[in-house]
Amino acid sequence: MHLAALHTPSQIQLNRHGHLKHFLTIEGLSKATLSKILDTAQSFFNANNQLITTPLLEGRTVMNLFFENSTRTRTTFEAAAKRLSANVLNIDIARSSTSKGETLRDTLWNLEAMAADLFVVRHSSSGAAHFIAQTVCPQVAIINAGDGRHAHPTQAMLDMLTIRRETQKDFSELSVAIIGDIKHSRVARSDVAALQTLGCRDIRVIAPNTLLPYGFEAFGPGVRLFNQMEQGIADCDVIITLRIQNERINSPALASQSEFYKMYGLNPQRLALAKDDCIVMHPGPMNRGVEIESSIADGPRSVILNQVTNGIAVRMAVLALAMQGQLEEQGLIEAIAQ
Repeated sequence: MHLAALHTPSQIQLNRHGHLKHFLTIEGLSKATLSKILDTAQSFFNANNQLITTPLLEGRTVMNLFFENSTRTRTTFEAAAKRLSANVLNIDIARSSTSKGETLRDTLWNLEAMAADLFVVRHSSSGAAHFIAQTVCPQVAIINAGDGRHAHPTQAMLDMLTIRRETQKDFSELSVAIIGDIKHSRVARSDVAALQTLGCRDIRVIAPNTLLPYGFEAFGPGVRLFNQMEQGIADCDVIITLRIQNERINSPALASQSEFYKMYGLNPQRLALAKDDCIVMHPGPMNRGVEIESSIADGPRSVILNQVTNGIAVRMAVLALAMQGQLEEQGLIEAIAQ
């Protein structure tokens, strides 16, 4: 599917005051909105750089609706909701009434009737979270935890928070390389969109042609394609390596994993071509020895574990802001200060 076909109008995600009420995709959101998410996430760290617990969502109910497995994402959303003092329900969709013939609409309406305030939705179909927010449960704050090959906006924002915290530089000053399976990666799409919105002017996509999406030019200005790993990472400030999405590859796109590592795996020799203070990121789970060598994943340049912590803070921010935006939209609270 062409990338442009998946763009969602910002009005679906924003309330009448321009504040977040759903978080479905990065596209269509302003730099101010993304910065507010980052600033709110940062506020959930204390002076010792530890995550805090706050009663912001006390009495609210967050339902994790994962139609597609992802222990890491679901767990961090659960941790985020609990740090906001919310009630959390993890719905086993595989054993829900949808497996007995009930429609998705009816299942969601029944869950909404159980006083759900926020749905965290992960689905294998692109656009599923948008469909729920726009046509099924618009009064419930919908957070997209990954939909097909389309978007993974909270992963992109935790990546942006990690970059901001680790580099201490403005995005306009950074060169960022994204390496690997761009074609099947919703993380890559969301990362590129977030970097562009936040002002990054040097985004390098490094991949073989077989792992590039149709309509690559839709990524827009500031994004350059490299087929050669060494050229792409030269003098970079940030390297994001992507997991090979074996479960989403419907036909052979790689000669072999060993061949991919030979051409595109991040090893010490290649990392040496980047800037001395370049940070290394990975959305996980990692395929060690395929996308990245263990000595780098566990080494001093790696901020992969910091991404996990930052992910909780970002998901706290998104849950809190979307809940506030929904209440404001429904006239239950006054406008939130900018």
